[in-house]
Formats: sequence, structure tokens, C-alpha cells
Amino acid sequence: MQGKRILYLLLGWLSLFTGIIGIFLPLLPTTPLVLLAAWCFSKSSKRFHTWLLEHKFLGPIVKDWQSSDGIPRQARNRAIVFMWLGMGISIWVVSRFWATIGLIAIGMCVSTYLLRMPLRTEQDPADVTTQQDKDH
Repeated sequence: MQGKRILYLLLGWLSLFTGIIGIFLPLLPTTPLVLLAAWCFSKSSKRFHTWLLEHKFLGPIVKDWQSSDGIPRQARNRAIVFMWLGMGISIWVVSRFWATIGLIAIGMCVSTYLLRMPLRTEQDPADVTTQQDKDH
């Protein structure tokens, strides 16, 4: 059991570091790697999992994913656009038939998954202010 825990911990840190690098390198996906790190930490270290959930920048990614409220429409749309942009660049650079077919198939599956996810309704800040004014 200890070996499995260490393996999850190492995979979690590797995923997290790679995801952070992905913030600066456009073709390296940040969100899936941070989510993988969160899952690995949940299996290996409550302390690191809590740290990741409470992180100022990375925590909201994990919290949005784990909540049953859904994801914001803008985040979903941005993820789909950047995914296809990255895949388009990869298809252009690699220019191999089977790689193109594979990337398109993966892109279609991920897009379908994202489009079927529940969307979180976000209140307009002006509506919140108006509601607070009515309450007082």
C-alpha cells in the first residue's frame, strides 16, 4: 500500500509541475494535468490535496470540476476553442494522416464531453447589487 501511495504522490507532483509549465507553453494543457494532480493527491496525501484546493490560482480549477454545480459557460467555450487551436497547430506541424485522424477523434470526444457537462449559472454582479438593495 505504501508503494502505491508514493507512486500517486510522485505522479501528482509530476502532473502539477507539468501543468504549471503548460501555463506558459501553449501546446501543453494545464487544466487536465492539474485535475490529474488533484486526483493523485486525493489518493495519496490529504495535506497536498487540501493545499491544491485552497491554492489561489489552481484551486478554482479543481473546485469547479469537483462541484456538481457545473462549469462556467465562458470557461467551457474557451477550453474548446484553445483545444481545437492547439490540435489544429499539431495537425499542421505533424501533417501525418493517422495523427490527424487520431487528433480529430480525440477532439470530437472531448468536445462532446465538454458540451454535455452541466453549466453553472453565474449571476451578473449588477443583479447581485440590485438584490442586496432590495433586501435592505
